Amino acid sequence: MSNVSEVSRARDNILNRLRAAVAQVGDPAPEAGALSPLEFDHAERVARLKRLMEAMHAEVVVTDSAGWVAALKNVLRQRTLNGLLYAPETPIGAALAAAWEDDLPPLVGYTQEVEQCKEQLFAIDAGITSTKGGIAEVGALILWPDAHEPRLMSLAPAVHIAVLDADHIHNSLTEAMVRERWAERMPTNALLISGPSKTADIELVLTFGVHGPKELIVLLVDDRPALTPPS
Repeated sequence: MSNVSEVSRARDNILNRLRAAVAQVGDPAPEAGALSPLEFDHAERVARLKRLMEAMHAEVVVTDSAGWVAALKNVLRQRTLNGLLYAPETPIGAALAAAWEDDLPPLVGYTQEVEQCKEQLFAIDAGITSTKGGIAEVGALILWPDAHEPRLMSLAPAVHIAVLDADHIHNSLTEAMVRERWAERMPTNALLISGPSKTADIELVLTFGVHGPKELIVLLVDDRPALTPPS
């Protein structure tokens, strides 16, 4: 019985101290005002995303819709790769299949369940995916994996190549969610990617490529001509 009484007294003491502390606080702090929305123009969004992603060790190649396949071929020819994992049933896949050349790494279609192709999937050097868009504020890609482009396509290969339409770069994540109407059709797995895989040890030494791709290459497709500054 004495133990119960002691616990009860201890509890009452704690509650009394909490009530006294609340009483001394006075009026609650006013709510913080809403942050002003970011408003970059198109060129600023492209430049900011490129700068921030390159700061995170991503390689960003600015190209256009007529030249992105050629830009991809140039990227691949600079590396020794055993293959490129792609999704045949996507617009990107169709464009690659129609324009591929013999001196490039062989195209490997993701057409089987992971249990059937796991060994090949984790042995291939590079994979290419589409993107849902980008976020200029933080310098990140938005990926929405689906049945044609599962998450492993951007995770398993050592080199992840992502194709980004510059018109789908948003100022902020909030803007992307509103304009793309995420609430109506959220995927089971939405991803934000700012660079290659990275981790830090207890001494905060950052290491890239430990738990995922060692390289992230972004083909930034921009069909808007850059404004020429006045002479």
